[in-house]
Amino acid sequence: MKIAIISDSHDNLDNLKICFSIIKKEKIKKIICCGDVCSLDTLKFISTNFLGEIFLVTGNAETYQEKDLKKIKNITYQGLLGYIKINNLNIGFCHKPTELKELQLKAKTKLDFIFYGHTHKPWLEKKLNTFLANPGNVAGIFYQPTFALLNTINKKLELKLIVKACNK
Repeated sequence: MKIAIISDSHDNLDNLKICFSIIKKEKIKKIICCGDVCSLDTLKFISTNFLGEIFLVTGNAETYQEKDLKKIKNITYQGLLGYIKINNLNIGFCHKPTELKELQLKAKTKLDFIFYGHTHKPWLEKKLNTFLANPGNVAGIFYQPTFALLNTINKKLELKLIVKACNK
């Protein structure tokens, strides 16, 4: 199964549309969102345009209220720190890199993958058999707009560039 990891969309609906067209082509069933969606309208846009399961942690630029999330059926809100298990992979996720240590300490098991956002910089490293990755940012602020795809069967993680079509 492939899952998408997105972060820091900052209400950029144009880039989210492109992101979701790639997600649809890749037949993604689940999304991990590492925060900074920003508005409730953008959360509703994400939920409407992706009918699979969405796992969400809060970022530092959110304007929606936690109570609003209860109205959106396909979003599982995890607070500041998120944990899921997919195909025997233990995955942790948060928004800020400063939360990574707490994420690992509170994990009930060794994490195979850890995802975070906030810096907007795509990043991948391996530390003690754990992949640590930042999918970049959907908004395209400071760096080109990107997100990540994880194949949970072969553990392949790839970065996807969000490219706007040119009208000629």
